[in-house]
Amino acid sequence: MRIGEAAAAAGATPRALRFYEQRGLLAPPARTAAGQREYAPGDVARVRLIRELLAMGFTVEDLRECADRLHLLGARPRPRCAPAAPSGGIVGRRIAALDAEISRLTHLRDALAEEASR
Repeated sequence: MRIGEAAAAAGATPRALRFYEQRGLLAPPARTAAGQREYAPGDVARVRLIRELLAMGFTVEDLRECADRLHLLGARPRPRCAPAAPSGGIVGRRIAALDAEISRLTHLRDALAEEASR
């Protein structure tokens, strides 16, 4: 399928597909004789997975670090992982960043509530 069809099927835009390709998250697709990109169903599934992970708070840079293993996350059933230290790896860093943001917002909320009660 062409880029517009693939983007629509994945819930993305053609620009997003080109961006994912430039960043190494999506392999360069096959090209038609006219030079247009041709995407396979597996490419669409990968774009959906990328979008799902980005929506969970991962960054493009996070995903670049494990781009060669993203297909494992898309496998059904997902492979079991060995227990890891909470502070290690991409997931651990993302959880730490979320915890820091939650803490910052909690302090901000508390300060605002205190100010409002005066």
